Amino acid sequence: MSADATESARRPAPPAPRREALTDSVYEAVKAMLMDHVIQPGARVGIEAVSRSLGVSPTPVREAMARLESEGLVVKRSLSGYRATVLLARHDMEQLFEMRLLLEPAAAALAAEHAGNAELDRLETLVEEMQGQSDTGDSYAVYGRFAMLDQHFHDVLAAASGRPLLAAAVERLHVHLHLFRLSPVTGGSPATVVEHGRILRAVLRRSPERAAEAMREHLELSLERQLDRYVQEGF
Repeated sequence: MSADATESARRPAPPAPRREALTDSVYEAVKAMLMDHVIQPGARVGIEAVSRSLGVSPTPVREAMARLESEGLVVKRSLSGYRATVLLARHDMEQLFEMRLLLEPAAAALAAEHAGNAELDRLETLVEEMQGQSDTGDSYAVYGRFAMLDQHFHDVLAAASGRPLLAAAVERLHVHLHLFRLSPVTGGSPATVVEHGRILRAVLRRSPERAAEAMREHLELSLERQLDRYVQEGF
């Protein structure tokens, strides 16, 4: 055996990729295919086909699919496996915002009373990071960062309410995944950041009434923007 070979044999083998990291990467890859309609709404999502296309074993695909099911992007049928969920119809969108208007103004008001410094810092950071982020583009890779920050702002604000059940209800809606899945072009980026800023200022001023009103206004304007998309895009 050569000296180089002997030295190589003595070195510890490099660590295998973490399973969690692999599952996360598979999850992100399948999520992008769903958001970009590479996997069409309502289409069957075969575990074996996805694992072959990504060059991975079926195990991380199954784990990713379970996560996507919890987010409402796929549904599991007893006889046909997973299917991509269909796009929200107009009346579904209106009902989704009805739920938001019941939950999120109350969460914002409570956050104005109970948010800690760490939560306030996080909200400020999220608003700052959203500035300059694009909510338009040809793929989820382009607008996905904006969608994620948008979702996190609402989730962090709800968590700052100090009401775990309320925060869990807001998070379970997974609103932004459904909104951005309709189309990669929302046209709401500058307005959304401005509206988030108003909510943040009310929370920082510890004004429950202003926080609730700012959130209600944001949701009503957001719904108008979404309904306009149904008209423009013929949904």
